[in-house]
Amino acid sequence: QCSSGLQAINHAATQILAGLGDIYIAGGMESWSQCPWMLPRPEEAYSFTPPQILRRETAPNPEDSLVMGITAENLVEKYKIPREEQDLFGLRSQERAFKAIRAGYFKDEILPLVVPQKKGQIVFDTDEHPRETSLEKLRALPPAFKKDGTVTAGSSSGRNDGAAAVLMMTLEKARELGYKPLARWVTCAVSGVDPKIMGIGPAFAMPKALQRAGLKMSDMDVIEINEAFAAQVLACVRELNAQGHSVDLEKLNPNGGAIAFGHPNGMSGTRISMFLISELQRRKGRYGIASLCIGGGQGLATVFERL
Repeated sequence: QCSSGLQAINHAATQILAGLGDIYIAGGMESWSQCPWMLPRPEEAYSFTPPQILRRETAPNPEDSLVMGITAENLVEKYKIPREEQDLFGLRSQERAFKAIRAGYFKDEILPLVVPQKKGQIVFDTDEHPRETSLEKLRALPPAFKKDGTVTAGSSSGRNDGAAAVLMMTLEKARELGYKPLARWVTCAVSGVDPKIMGIGPAFAMPKALQRAGLKMSDMDVIEINEAFAAQVLACVRELNAQGHSVDLEKLNPNGGAIAFGHPNGMSGTRISMFLISELQRRKGRYGIASLCIGGGQGLATVFERL
């Protein structure tokens, strides 16, 4: 679910490469505000037994099916990430998001949504989740998942609603139809990791994708790692650096991430891909890599090239 918006892009690309289609619309959506409770199928008709809410499992082994915030706390312990560093990263995400919004970076990416009201219509054309904050406010927040923990609401992604889609086709088809393509899909890779530290997934998926592309991290002009948690991104940076894939923080999530914009799970992979491609256009860069961690113990990464 966490990476399905990016996997939809990968699936469309591989379908085109396999000759199974010419044009695809790939993307995803999530509506946390309307997320349903899951109930088991009744075992008998007209039962008087009250239904039980099903527990949401993220891994085959129930012992590994942890609350995502606890997996972030596990990364804090493993990679020794202090609270202050997480708070600073959360602040960085918000500040970069507001800077990009004020610069009008997303005006060409957001389709305004008009909602009729009795007193006139409301037009949604700006993300609601980013918020002004300060390091002092973030320091004051209590732990969100563990009594003596360090992961807070300010260093975690929000659960919100969102939808995104991209149009994909071969270069020949784009020329035939008169479209000007923005980027080329290069390759992708998936990694499997311990579900208890699922957030480290991108640190293993990204090197695999880069190897398949014949590229290095230093070739990337923009790097997007979905900000499920500040601790999770910081752990990935530590692990990538330890592997010799040095991450330039100036290139990492340059316009903020899910801590600021939220994490509508099914949509986030498409969003970070579009953020990456648009930033490559602004910087006139060539390559970028987008990656997400996946609850249950995976990572997904995709390499794009600006055209």
